[in-house]
Amino acid sequence: MTGSDRAAELAALIGPVRAEFEASHQAREAGLAACRRTIRLASQTIRAVHRRQPDDVAAKQAELSASMRDAQSALAPHPDVAFAGFLHDAEKEYAEAMLLAALVDATALPDHTVMGVRAAAWLRGLAEAASELRRHLLDRLREGDTAEAERLLRAMEDVYDLLVTVDYPDAITGGLRRTTDALRPVLERTRSDLTLTLVQGRVQASLERWAAQPPLPVEGGAPDEYL
Repeated sequence: MTGSDRAAELAALIGPVRAEFEASHQAREAGLAACRRTIRLASQTIRAVHRRQPDDVAAKQAELSASMRDAQSALAPHPDVAFAGFLHDAEKEYAEAMLLAALVDATALPDHTVMGVRAAAWLRGLAEAASELRRHLLDRLREGDTAEAERLLRAMEDVYDLLVTVDYPDAITGGLRRTTDALRPVLERTRSDLTLTLVQGRVQASLERWAAQPPLPVEGGAPDEYL
């Protein structure tokens, strides 16, 4: 084979490689843009949940779901790019926003197949949604709604109790153990804050009941000098 023949052979071989790389590159660019948009919309959804703006939450959730599907569709034909990490992060943020809304509203939690995300991203999103409940709980405490605060604490505890049972290597769970470990001190601080508020409320109520009682009569009547 002559030099010119080898050059022609190499040119023919590199053509499909370039085409494959170009397709992967274009998918990566489209997927990255959609993932960034998904993460931004997830943050906006969480903010609307905390502000208790149900109409805005519903609108943001619709945008969020559409953006998540765009990212997944762009990357689906290119698993080498899809598993680079940024899609997992977007799915985690998406799951967090959707699960937080359900936890706050006390509605059924959608599972990972319904949401269309991988199990590891769903679990990490659940852990971070439980951490986000702390902010919502403290807002309810400031408003004096201790019953709702107690419900949110129970939800945090239920999530944590579930997550500690998922004992698989980080390579499978996507680092779930670290996320669960981060949830524990958040849960402990929240339990402490709620307990302190409840105890203070009971002490205040007792003091108010005591102050409202009529004065005890003086035994033997009032002294003569006060008559």
